[in-house]
Amino acid sequence: MYKLRGHHLFCLLGYRGMGYSQEYVENMTRVHQTLRNNPKTLIQLVKGPDQLCEKYPNSGEYHCQNENIYERDEVILAKMELKIGQILKWEDIESCIRKHVIPSDIQVVCETCSWRSYGVCEEGIREILEGKGLREVQ
Repeated sequence: MYKLRGHHLFCLLGYRGMGYSQEYVENMTRVHQTLRNNPKTLIQLVKGPDQLCEKYPNSGEYHCQNENIYERDEVILAKMELKIGQILKWEDIESCIRKHVIPSDIQVVCETCSWRSYGVCEEGIREILEGKGLREVQ
């Protein structure tokens, strides 16, 4: 079972093998590929830093504790009608995305995210809406 915070549910959709450090990328790729290959993997929704934050590089400000990140987590979970503490399968999270999320939500919900400009998160949402699941990371 993985412990994930709200906004990382969206980050996983747009993940394309880029990240903050090599260690972060290796960890994110492992989680992403596990969920892609086994959508029945359990996820526990947590408040604050999660298993992806654990590998965020210690280089200055630790953004995983920023108030705007907590707000983004809350907004995303509310949009998907999910709650902190819930345990559900990744495929159920994808189902919630299909039910409650559209690609343009990224522009509002993730307005301050530095990764938003790449457009990969919207693309990831479109692929979930089309029933494709998570994209393979090369």
